[in-house]
Amino acid sequence: MHHVKGCLHIYCGDGKGKTTASVGLAVRAAGNQMKVLFCQCMKDGTSSEVEMLKKLGITYCCCTKRFGFFWNMTDEQKKNAAYAYTELFEEVTNRAEKEAYDLLVLDEFMSAYNHGLIEQKRALDFLLHRPERLEIVLTGRDPGEELLKLADYVTEMRKLKHPFDEGIPARKGIEL
Repeated sequence: MHHVKGCLHIYCGDGKGKTTASVGLAVRAAGNQMKVLFCQCMKDGTSSEVEMLKKLGITYCCCTKRFGFFWNMTDEQKKNAAYAYTELFEEVTNRAEKEAYDLLVLDEFMSAYNHGLIEQKRALDFLLHRPERLEIVLTGRDPGEELLKLADYVTEMRKLKHPFDEGIPARKGIEL
């Protein structure tokens, strides 16, 4: 089978739907017998989509240690989080290469990357020299210019209206 070059997708913006879009692509790829590795940064694996991804034969991983929100972290916690997330990044990127995955999703990558929890030089190096056939999705807010330049697809989710603004909390199965 002829493999076309894998592309880099970025789903960004302040609107709802970044993770949902990446899940949709993962489901489509799995439906086409592609090997999918779905990794969530800054999330603990309790989102409702996780169980379904696993049922579809999609490999799922996240950082099992919990650090809370970045702005609440002490310097010590930031150091530990950076260690944990850099390790997670190394682990999934190595796995994607060695086990010949077709699609790698790094959900909430921007958050970890922008806060320096994933070593930026290492991340850029991987993205620049990624396996040729590997399709990659990065999600999150505010991707840097250097990431936008590397990307083949950039889709921005723009919030026009959200119930949260009316004080309606996140609902299980819809936002969670």
